[in-house]
Amino acid sequence: MSLLVVGLSHRSAPVSVLERASLHVDAQLKLLQDTVAAEPAAEAALLATCNRIELYADVDKFHAGVAELSTLLAQHSGVGLDELTPYLYVHYEDRAVHHLFSVACGLDSMVVGEGQILGQIKDSLARAQDLHTAGRLLNDLFQQALRVGKRAHSETGIDRAGQSLVTFGLEQLAAGADVQTWARGKKALVIGAGSMSSLAAATLARAGIAEIVVANRTFERAERLAEILSEGDDTDVLARAVPMNTVPAELTRADVAVSCTGATGLVLTADAVAATVEGRTGAPAAVAVPASDEARPTAVPESAETPLPGAAADENCPLDLSSVPTGFSVMGEAAVAGMDAATLEQHGAWAAGGAVVDRPREAGRPGAGADAELITALAATAASVGRIPERRRPEPVAEVPRPQPVLFLLDLAMPRDIDAAVHRLAGVRLVDIESLAEASADAPMASDVDMVRRIVGDEVAAFGAAQRAAHITPTVVALRSMAADVVAGEIARLEGRLPGLDDKHRAEITQTVKRVVDKLLHAPTVRVKQLAAEPGGAGYADALRTLFDLDQETVASVSRTENSTEKNRGPA
Repeated sequence: MSLLVVGLSHRSAPVSVLERASLHVDAQLKLLQDTVAAEPAAEAALLATCNRIELYADVDKFHAGVAELSTLLAQHSGVGLDELTPYLYVHYEDRAVHHLFSVACGLDSMVVGEGQILGQIKDSLARAQDLHTAGRLLNDLFQQALRVGKRAHSETGIDRAGQSLVTFGLEQLAAGADVQTWARGKKALVIGAGSMSSLAAATLARAGIAEIVVANRTFERAERLAEILSEGDDTDVLARAVPMNTVPAELTRADVAVSCTGATGLVLTADAVAATVEGRTGAPAAVAVPASDEARPTAVPESAETPLPGAAADENCPLDLSSVPTGFSVMGEAAVAGMDAATLEQHGAWAAGGAVVDRPREAGRPGAGADAELITALAATAASVGRIPERRRPEPVAEVPRPQPVLFLLDLAMPRDIDAAVHRLAGVRLVDIESLAEASADAPMASDVDMVRRIVGDEVAAFGAAQRAAHITPTVVALRSMAADVVAGEIARLEGRLPGLDDKHRAEITQTVKRVVDKLLHAPTVRVKQLAAEPGGAGYADALRTLFDLDQETVASVSRTENSTEKNRGPA
């Protein structure tokens, strides 16, 4: 059996696909059960977070396993297999181990170094254990991943490379200002009472928010979270719980709203947010013009855009006219921008040759001689610097400033809780998973990341050695069991030949024979475990079975017993 992972994440798929592929709790449980029921898989575990969905399995066939796991992900997510496949990645054996350990250390997170993923891995393992879909391999893998993640955070400064998604999101809301200064005195609405919402509420409380209102579909959970916040020793925040149907009213009182629920539809629509802004400002929430539309280039003057008659048809022109912007003169500065020196010199010679001197000229347009002088000067520049940069660049129109936001929204849900159209509302600042992905792409990485990568590499090697050594354990157990049976049979035969043997002598003889067998088997079994732990050592188990003529079914029964014990283990 071999470890296989098939999944997609913020690194492989756009947020729109991740959003559609997200699985609610019931779908996650059904996916795990269907995976172990499938032919290639014996074990299964699912790591599902706001920005990744990964299915881990112990399979006996690689290609069949990839096909089966991909199909199951598509079926349970509702995204067609043809559409989902381009965004899936596959890791196998050591690469799969390396991937999970990297994830556990925060190296694969949207915000590098964040530690919340450890809790999510622990929850994934507990879920698989509860459903008895995790056997020896996945139990060992996920528990080791948790240890590796904790080691990375304790032995390095990876925490400095990033923060939790919540902290990073609040920093984006603050737009460069100090989060505590930004949060001081504000009122917050937290929608949801799960792990992410609870983390957001606690982070807001520590940041100095004045009041937190918690809304949740299960009111008792909202009450519990509000109680925990109120009783915190390190904060003095006022916290209260409200029913979910009061969210629109509470939103009108809030300065900040954080939403992370398991809802399949929108929790806050653009109309609801617009109504809130209108209630706060007394004016309708205008739709802001996107920056990409505000900064359109100015038009180039007609005298510079009009192509010179006859120029484009001249076969002697060394310029590749297909690359020239439509409307620009092939004789002018824009036409030669970016040319290498040699081509530029050829173009200058062509222009100076007066190939199009008979073309009609407009008033104010420079003649061929002026073009040639300009190009010759540009050629001299190109000879020294290598290339001519584009100089005819339109001046962008200054971006129209948006009004200062009166409402800050943080959407940490997948699929999203807040309508993406809210981004266009003036007076609102929305940070969601998609904008966090864009912002984190340029986030600086700490030097400790290299150290964490070395830790991951060492731990992957150690895990592989331990698994290879464990692979031979059933064979060693079967060998020792066979030796014990031989000893028992010989002692029984001795008793038949020496019926008068007293108990003292019988026990001494039995112990002596056992010591002889143990000493004979000790060195070979220790050595074979060492050899099996090395790369390519899997064949030693087969050699041991062949040399001692061990029954394959006996070895298999030992393996089944060990795996059954692991599957029935409770949550760690």
